Amino acid sequence: MGRYLVVANQTLSGDQLMAEVRRRAAAGPSSFYVVVPSTPLADAGGRLADVGGAAHGAVPPPSGATAAEDEHRATLVAQSRLNQALAQLRSEGLDARGDIGDPEPLTAIEDALAVQQFDEIIISTLPSGLSHWLRMDLPQRVERKFKLPVTTVTTRH
Repeated sequence: MGRYLVVANQTLSGDQLMAEVRRRAAAGPSSFYVVVPSTPLADAGGRLADVGGAAHGAVPPPSGATAAEDEHRATLVAQSRLNQALAQLRSEGLDARGDIGDPEPLTAIEDALAVQQFDEIIISTLPSGLSHWLRMDLPQRVERKFKLPVTTVTTRH
C-alpha cells in the first residue's frame, strides 16, 4: 500500500492537488495523511495571505489583534480546511486522515514523520512569486532532510 503525506494549507482544496492524489490512488491501494500547518493568515507585508479569502474560511485579522488571537484564528482556518479536505477525499472512497501541524511546515512534516512512515511527501503550494514555501526552498529541504521522494504541486493562478 502506498502511504502518502500531503502537506498543504491555502491550496488544500485545489484541483491540481486533488488530481495528484487521484493519480496515486489509481495506481493501487493507498492511504493519505494530510497535514495543514497552522500558519498565520497574513504574510510578511501584512496582507491577507489567503487566495480565495472567505471561500476557504479565512477571516481577516482585526487591526490590533494579539499574537494569541492571530494564532487561534490560524488554527481555526487550518482546521476548517482540513475538515473540508478529509470530507472530499473520503467522499471519493479514499483512506484519508490528518491533523493540524506546526506553523513551520518543515517542523509539521518532521512531527508527522516521527509517528508514521510514508513512501512519498506531496507538498501543495501557491505559484512561484506568491509562495513563501517555495521562497524558503521547502520541497528541496524536505527531500534532503528526510530522504523521501517529494512531489511539489503548485496551483495555477
